[in-house]
This record gives sequence, structure tokens and C-alpha cells, in this order.
Amino acid sequence: MDKINKILYFTLPFLVLVFGPWTYPIYAQESPIHGFLQTNYSVRVADGNPQGAKQGNLILGEERIQLKGSLYPSKSKIGVFVKSDFYRDEVEEDFNVDFREGYLDLREDKFGLRVGRQIYTWGVGDLLFINDVFPKDWEAFYSGRPLEYLKIGTDSVKLDIYSDIVSMEAIAIPSFVPDDLPSQGRFHFFDPYPAITYREIDKPGTTFRNSECALRLYRYIGDFDIGVYFYKGFFRSPAMKADNFTSPSTISHFYPELSVYGLSAQRSAFGGVANTEYGYYDSLNDRGGEDPGVDNSQSRFLAGYQRAFPDDFTVGMQYYGEWIHQYSQYKDNLPPAFPKKDRLHQYITLRFTKLLKYQALKLSLFSFYSPDENDYFLIPEMSYNFTDNLQATLGANIFGGANDNSMLGQHNKNDNIYTAVRYNF
Repeated sequence: MDKINKILYFTLPFLVLVFGPWTYPIYAQESPIHGFLQTNYSVRVADGNPQGAKQGNLILGEERIQLKGSLYPSKSKIGVFVKSDFYRDEVEEDFNVDFREGYLDLREDKFGLRVGRQIYTWGVGDLLFINDVFPKDWEAFYSGRPLEYLKIGTDSVKLDIYSDIVSMEAIAIPSFVPDDLPSQGRFHFFDPYPAITYREIDKPGTTFRNSECALRLYRYIGDFDIGVYFYKGFFRSPAMKADNFTSPSTISHFYPELSVYGLSAQRSAFGGVANTEYGYYDSLNDRGGEDPGVDNSQSRFLAGYQRAFPDDFTVGMQYYGEWIHQYSQYKDNLPPAFPKKDRLHQYITLRFTKLLKYQALKLSLFSFYSPDENDYFLIPEMSYNFTDNLQATLGANIFGGANDNSMLGQHNKNDNIYTAVRYNF
């Protein structure tokens, strides 16, 4: 109850500030600066705190302001865009700046060049990523931040070339950015060697050899929107090194080299939209599949379908699979402390969305279920637009599974309820 009281203590004054002044119409000139004010809190509903918890069951607690602005003169081919967040973190008890995006654009009829921090979205999956190999913030996703915070910006150069034959998007990333994974102190998670607390993490250095590159070719062929993908870089999640995987005394982490080759297709079908995607994950540091600390090469694939029904009701479903190559080598070299994976790891997802009250009220449910690992992840959410500028959200992240060492089951004790209130300006 102390944490709930603390949430109310910080949230209610902000609600007063938001609801009070902005309930009256204000007329002003259009500002070149836009953004929002936001409070966002998430509380674990389980009783047990994770090791190193700083604020008990409080997973997320922050007050945030985002400022963004752009300048694209009508007679110029050059423009600029900047977006940055400033927020107070209740868990860490400090203030932070998150430079989300900032880039310089050069635009021509047949090509475009963009330099700076950028956020990329590739592929056709709904919260399932195959050829979208760019960094993700899984801690933000599992703790109830708005979905936009799942993506992390990268300092990069992007070249777009537009053609009637095939269009191209080429990306160069000089400095590696990993995924932001659930951290100790905020989340419970599976660790095969919990007694070894000191871990070094070796990130790829910023060198020409370690630069990442990605390429997307796309065009319509008949009724199909076709994409072809290539990526050369690193796994975003770390692999493990140990002096002895059976009984280690030292452990370190590093990011193995990776190449991805993929395809996607999307078209209208049966009154909705059908899509499919494939990616071959070439594990360059362990093509033989004999290193237990590095993921084997895999084939990843999905098929999905989404349809909108009358009365603002939408249904989406997906089937996703990961097929491990060199599976016999994987089994032969699997350490005793590691959970054994099936050769085919699967997810089935469902999304339901219903709009009510003249589309001001949105009810949604997104669910993951893995039939091979017998675990699940549910995200029920309700949001309401009080005005065009003011929105409130209430949701939950609910995990379950037969085993505490599976991908979703390891979060069994991380069920949480989250709230967010945002005023856009």
C-alpha cells in the first residue's frame, strides 16, 4: 500500500495541473515545438521483490516531458528534426535525458539522405520481429511504457533510392546499440548461474569492421507488397562465455556476429490483410552449433492475418516459429544448467481491439502463447481520450508458464499494473 500511496502522491498533483488549466479553450499561434507531458507508473502485483530492488514492487515511476520540433523550409531540399525526452525516474531517484531522434534530411525526387539518430521499423509482424533487427527496449515494453518506447534510436546514415523497378533503403550504423533487457532490481528473470554475480559485458567497439549495415529492397508485384532484407552486424542480446559451463567460476558476456537474410510479403485477402515473413539468422561465430553460449543459426518465420469488422472491432492473429539448425550439436553441447529448447519454438498471437464512445474509448487485448514452452503473456489495456490532447491509459502485463526458465515463464513474478496520463501540446 505504501507504493500505491506514493503513486497517488505523485500522480494526483499532475492530474490537477493537467485537467485544471486545459479544461478551458486556449487560442494561440501554432508553435513549431510540440510534445507532451506524461506520468507513467507500473507496480508489480506479486509480493516478492527481485534481488536488488530499490523501490520494492515499483517497476516504473516517472514524470516525463517530450519536446520535438522540425524545420523543413518549403523551397529547400534540406530539413531537420529533433525529439528529446526529459524525465524523473522514481526507481533510480534521478533525472535523465533521452535523446530519442535527431537527424538532418536531404530530399530529392529520386533519393533521400538522412543522417543522425533514427528509429527504424522493418517487416510485417505485429510485436514479432524477424527482419526488424534494430534495437528494442524490452524493459520499457514489459513495464508498461507506451508502445513507442519499445524502439531505440540508432546513430546512423540512411540512403533511400526510389525507382519504378525497385526501391531501396540502405542503412549504415557505425556504433552498436544492444537491446535494453529487463534489469536486476526491477524484474525477476532466469539466470542459470545465480551464484556468479560479477559479469563483464564486452560490447563491439566503434570500428570500421564492426559497423553494421542493412539493406531493404521493396516494390509491388501484382497485388503483393514485397520486401527483401539483408543485415550484417551482431545479435542484440548477449551471449555467454564461461571457463567451464558445467561448473563455472567466471562468466562474461559478449555480442556474437550475425547476418540475416529475409523476405516479406503482404496483400489484401478475404476482406482483411494477410502477411508473411521469413529470415535466416546466420550465427557467424558458431556456424557449427557447438558453442553452448551462442545461439545456433535459425530460420524464423511468421504468417499473419488482420481484419476490421463493423462497429470498430478489429481482430489480428499470427503464427510464428523459430527452427534451430544443427540441432544435434545443440543437444550434445547443452550445459546442465541451461533449459533444453525444442527444435521448433512457436508463438501464437491474438489481438482484439474495440473502439467505443465515438472512438474516444479504446479496449484492447494482445496475447502471446507458446505451445512448446507452455507459457503466455497477456496485455489487456484500456485508454480514453478526454479531449483531443488529453489521454489516460490503464493496462496490465500478465505472465505465466509451466517453468520459470522459459522465455515468458521466467517473468511469472513480474505481473504488473500500469497507468499513464498524457497531455499533448
